Amino acid sequence: MTELVLDVPSVVLAVYAHPDDPDVAAGGALAAWAASGCQVHVCIVADGAKGSSDPAVDPAELARRRRGEVAEAGAVLGVAAHHWLGGRDGELEDTPALREAIVALVRALKPEVVVGADPTAVFFGQSYVNHRDHRVLGWATIDAVSPAAANPHYFPDAGPAHRVSALYLSGTLQPDVWVDIGGTVEVKAAAVACHKSQVGEPGEWLRSVVRQRAEDAGRRAGVRYAEGFRRVLL
Repeated sequence: MTELVLDVPSVVLAVYAHPDDPDVAAGGALAAWAASGCQVHVCIVADGAKGSSDPAVDPAELARRRRGEVAEAGAVLGVAAHHWLGGRDGELEDTPALREAIVALVRALKPEVVVGADPTAVFFGQSYVNHRDHRVLGWATIDAVSPAAANPHYFPDAGPAHRVSALYLSGTLQPDVWVDIGGTVEVKAAAVACHKSQVGEPGEWLRSVVRQRAEDAGRRAGVRYAEGFRRVLL
């Protein structure tokens, strides 16, 4: 069954591992919600210092550069604020400390919806293995949202309990809801293009890739452009 999400949440928190992840995975939906009055917050957990295969690159300088790229992309999407947890790129672990940090953010911001990566998606055909940071953070985010954030006995020092209404998991092999991004697909492309350390000098090729992926999802959703998610109603 194809279900298009029409409701606009009041507050959204997107939790992703690396600086470019939210824009690549869910930039169209985040931009659409922001344009409709939603307060969109983005949490980046790792510093992105290993986002290059060039041995001459200074990791600390790369992390600083990527932080600036995040600010540029967020301005394009309409992000209300970015929240950095200071993790080390490629070294994320699903620890109580990480879950508590996410719980504290959820309780402080009180999002209606939390968006993150589907940790069950590992192999994408024969061409891609999902990054370990994505999988680790995906599980940590799920556990932080349900049951921890809603239960006052979990991490009582992290603030009053808050129950999130729904999880939207991107990068999933089992999407069951879609967001129409016909009005924001070009915004998403512009946000992704801000991450020059990852995509190089952007051009029409990048916009074409973003459009093509959105078209593929759109065919399943019955619209021209879409992003698909696995939704969990809590």
